[in-house]
Amino acid sequence: MKKNQEIPAPAHPHKRREALPWQQPKATEEDPEALQRVQAILDSPSYRRADTDIDFLAEDGLRGVRLQLDYLKPELLLQEHKIHQTIVVFGSTRICEPAAALRKVQALRALLVADAKNDRLERQLKIAERIQAKSHYYEVARELGRLVGTANHSAREHHTAIMTGGGPGMMEAANRGAFDVGAKSLGLNINLPHEQYPNPYVTPELCFSFHYFALRKLHFLLRAKALVAFPGGYGTFDELFEVLTLIQTRKIKPIPVVLVGEAYWRRAVDIDFLVDEGVIDSEDRELFWFAETAQEIWDGILQWHDATGGPLHAAP
Repeated sequence: MKKNQEIPAPAHPHKRREALPWQQPKATEEDPEALQRVQAILDSPSYRRADTDIDFLAEDGLRGVRLQLDYLKPELLLQEHKIHQTIVVFGSTRICEPAAALRKVQALRALLVADAKNDRLERQLKIAERIQAKSHYYEVARELGRLVGTANHSAREHHTAIMTGGGPGMMEAANRGAFDVGAKSLGLNINLPHEQYPNPYVTPELCFSFHYFALRKLHFLLRAKALVAFPGGYGTFDELFEVLTLIQTRKIKPIPVVLVGEAYWRRAVDIDFLVDEGVIDSEDRELFWFAETAQEIWDGILQWHDATGGPLHAAP
């Protein structure tokens, strides 16, 4: 460098003093139809940037990319929030908190007083009364959320968090229990054809909306240290039996599976019948157990992990 040579000021990281040739379309003085042609190019789907082109991303040929995105976004956020261990809770979206269940029963009884011969109302009332009878499970799930939420709070790096499907009912109750004690909890929602809302107790930055059921199921199990199934319907059965099948075949390492409400589950699924029929083995009855209270659930999970030699709160 020559002596006394002036060093130019650093260039602005974004702006230029002089525009580059391509920063303006071709002048209409040179071609009266140029601007119209350029606009046609800008409006063409081919000109949309690939990562902002929703129609392109929705094509069948891009399914592999969508699967990757459905997996990767939650994975990166879970790593960022240091979520290493989860207790997965499932159960009916229809089993609401006791006060709400009681209001539904009272409303239907009032309608039947005015229309005593209405068979449809009578059937609705019987179902509402059964829901009311099961509504105490809402409090059980909520208490479980509190127990998990308060456990091992001194070890924030390896906190065990409640994970649900993010919906109402039993899932809401578990998320709510964690919310009660100021703990993070997760909700894995799924995009469906009809409108739906996540329950209001999931930690906002840990609530996800999935396109694919398969990727949602994957994330339910990647960090799961237990599955707790409250009384539920098709969705609960789907998750429960998938996990039992994966454990039965040792496709995944065994985890505790707790069925809450023995009377419900024994009537809903006759496991002894399946054993007697020879379609499962007697040892497959040992892949789960029953519980009734939140403390029983939590104590059983901790005891199961202690028995494996890997206590639940040990750092991964």
